[in-house]
Amino acid sequence: MCGIAGIISPNNNNVQQSLLQTMADVLKHRGPDGEGFWINNDHTIGLAHRRLAVIDLSDAGGQPMHYLHYTIVFNGEIYNYRELKDTLHSKGYRFTSQTDTEVIMAAYDCWGIECLDQFDGMFAFALWNEQAQQLIIARDRFGEKPLYYYAGYAQRGTFEKFLFASEMKALWAAGVPKNLDGTMMLNYLSLGYTQNPLKKTATFFSNILSLPAGHYLQVFPKDGRVQMKKWYTLKAETLVAGNDAIESTFRQLFFESVERRLRSDVNIGTSLSGGVDSAAILAAIDHTKNKNSNWKNIAFTASFPGFEKDETAYARIVAGHFGIRQHIIEPGAKDWATYFEKLMYHQEEPLQSSSVLTQFLIYKTAKENNITVLLDGQGADEMLAGYKKYVHWYLQQLFIKDTSLYFKERKLLEQHDFLETWGWRNYAAAMFPDKAAGALQSKAAKHQENNAYINRDFYYNYRNIDTLQKPVTKQLEDILYYNTFTTGLPELLRYADRNSMANSVEVRLPFLSNALATFIFSLPARYKIRDGFTKWILRKSIDGFLPDAVLYRKGKTGFEPPQQQWMQDDHVQQMIIAARGTLVSKKVLQPAILATPVKPGAAHDADNYDWRYLCASAVFA
Repeated sequence: MCGIAGIISPNNNNVQQSLLQTMADVLKHRGPDGEGFWINNDHTIGLAHRRLAVIDLSDAGGQPMHYLHYTIVFNGEIYNYRELKDTLHSKGYRFTSQTDTEVIMAAYDCWGIECLDQFDGMFAFALWNEQAQQLIIARDRFGEKPLYYYAGYAQRGTFEKFLFASEMKALWAAGVPKNLDGTMMLNYLSLGYTQNPLKKTATFFSNILSLPAGHYLQVFPKDGRVQMKKWYTLKAETLVAGNDAIESTFRQLFFESVERRLRSDVNIGTSLSGGVDSAAILAAIDHTKNKNSNWKNIAFTASFPGFEKDETAYARIVAGHFGIRQHIIEPGAKDWATYFEKLMYHQEEPLQSSSVLTQFLIYKTAKENNITVLLDGQGADEMLAGYKKYVHWYLQQLFIKDTSLYFKERKLLEQHDFLETWGWRNYAAAMFPDKAAGALQSKAAKHQENNAYINRDFYYNYRNIDTLQKPVTKQLEDILYYNTFTTGLPELLRYADRNSMANSVEVRLPFLSNALATFIFSLPARYKIRDGFTKWILRKSIDGFLPDAVLYRKGKTGFEPPQQQWMQDDHVQQMIIAARGTLVSKKVLQPAILATPVKPGAAHDADNYDWRYLCASAVFA
């Protein structure tokens, strides 16, 4: 894991070592182990790299790296690089390092852009092809690794200067202005949205774009031209095999994914909540741990004593079952006051809740304990229907297709505390999914319009009802796909990347293996929710590896700190009041908000406005 940046321009006066150095300096946290720079002979392209050494700790792993007529800066990991290296070696390619970086360039030379299909990994890289005079900038399937870019256009659609970086702060350091995207901010303040479902390149800054997951850019320096193409679309065909075969295949793919993500030349640990996802990762590690000596048998848990949603007791059961050294932290309101400014500096864009701060502290603690690589469970809830909200869509699907199974599953889900509400709106949504999506969009627009404290000029200037679009959900897989690739998971991946990199830690996510994800989306809905439990196939595939108290615990507790309690702290309230003042001065909020008492809210409350005000004000810093 690293930080990358670059400047491309047909005007060689724009490609300067000093500017590359400036961009690299603000990415030092992403790569404290070294830096490197390269500018081509024509001075039309310059690349910068900050290194976090994880694979091949020798100088041979330094970047920018050269191979044949290619030069690359790379952020991420290709987990199957050993297998690819063997294949490429059989085709005549030779290597001088033990890195996965060198394998990327050989793979591109062998297969062209189709090499991306070969990679099991998380990545954002920029690869210069000297023969073709072309730069390829690519991002992984799910968007685990970030890539931002800015194009300063001259005339006739050609750019005068094109800059890219792992984080926006490197672009700002290079002189790119902070131009607020008012629609993104309006949707966030009024509804809590952090993404634009219609425009996946959008950020909270109108002049800075994010390369969408599964896409790549072709950049031609001499022409001042750039073109974006999509290289990945998940393709899944519905499976009809029996339960035993499906369970064993899921287990095999999951365990293989975990095993590959244990490949490291530095110390490895894992996050551990009280949920089945992190517990399943430990079960897989326990199955394969003798194959990697850098697994340090340590897990990190956030505990909130006295909080009704604290999951420490379940996490202790898992740690005890596997004999794990468990490091427990107890975040509090004082940590909010201490670390919030630093958190927002690294995140750059607003957050949904203070659970992001808790994750930041987990990763910070891992680094303090000499752990450089952490495994984590993001992606499981989105692909395997782990959240309670997915139960409604599944029952709506059953109501239309299999009424008798609908009544059976509804009863079991209620008994297991996965179904809290069910009423006439659910029946209506089942029968008229298109109208249901439209109604939800209209409801969001009305809620936004009726917000009492948004400045009216700000509202009328930036409202865009199209950006409030809701997906038409006819079956469970529709919403799972949407939350995996459009909104939901992409947001969590941003949090994880920034929080880990802020602490110079690499986070690896076993559930985001392409082979595993393709298999999961090939499964009918009954393998996600069944017998009154969510994530059914995950639970069944590791049955016997975990205590039943964890594997078949009832209900779903999202990772949540006692945010409402923290917001009652005097110092935190003063931070919120100051944030309101900033937004009033920027003519985003109306002055009337300054006379309103702070309203503490839980992490996942729908109208958690004061949390949003606090985050939004940091964007203006």
